[in-house]
Amino acid sequence: MTSPSSNEVKYLLFDVESVSDGAAIAKTRYPNRDLTPSQAIERFRQDLLIESGRDFIPYTYHTPIAVVAAKIGEDYGLNEIVSLDEPNFRPEVITKFFWTGWERYAKPTLVTFNGRSFDLPLMELSAFRYGVSVPAWFNIYDKSFEQYRNRYNVHSHLDLHEILTNFGSSWFRGGLNLAASLLNKPGKLDVQGSMVQDLYSAGKLAEISEYCRCDVLDTYFVFLRVLLMMGKITVDIERQLTDRAKQLIESQSSQHPAYRLYLERWGDWVNPFAKGAVTAKAENS
Repeated sequence: MTSPSSNEVKYLLFDVESVSDGAAIAKTRYPNRDLTPSQAIERFRQDLLIESGRDFIPYTYHTPIAVVAAKIGEDYGLNEIVSLDEPNFRPEVITKFFWTGWERYAKPTLVTFNGRSFDLPLMELSAFRYGVSVPAWFNIYDKSFEQYRNRYNVHSHLDLHEILTNFGSSWFRGGLNLAASLLNKPGKLDVQGSMVQDLYSAGKLAEISEYCRCDVLDTYFVFLRVLLMMGKITVDIERQLTDRAKQLIESQSSQHPAYRLYLERWGDWVNPFAKGAVTAKAENS
């Protein structure tokens, strides 16, 4: 992360794609069974299905292989989207770039959708795994409300899922896909999260990164709507910022196949309170 300058990055919105560490699974869960990493992953998934009905391997056994970050200014405008350590996608380098970038940009507010339960813990564990020091983030000796990792410190981390569920008081079934679709944005495209492991095994790291870029775009538009709900922006400003973001991805669509698909499935949110919209709705009901 090299530009824009630190005082222009007020928010760092990001999404993580990761894969299971088969070697760690084989060593810690199935010692002395001579399982290959891929065999260990498959065995663990089968065990999880039996235990819980879900085969998603916990983040503690994951490593990040794509982290895409959107740099957002004080005016909430989308300035740039970057994929860390592209095109190499080395987990240890991704981790270092993520945390040093956060510090270099003067500790901007991190923005995620449900990152409290996956993305951030994974990046913290990656710092542990790869020996990356982040003293500012792990300020656990400060007053509770000043700690960056405090669940209710929305100045350090604004988890949009937490806002929509009142910090876990309800269940937001449908996730980011639903939230984006309510705004008439594409939501999930051709790649699903469950496909990442297979894409990684096939060496398709660039495709994973492209998929991650689209999740970041969806998250950004949900971010704008949450800002509107909180009274930080108006409907008109939200539309202007949305148009500005669309222009950015249009200008880079030749470089990113996922952007072209995202634009093909793009939809504009219709304000039901706009002039004539209420009357038209009543006439059609």
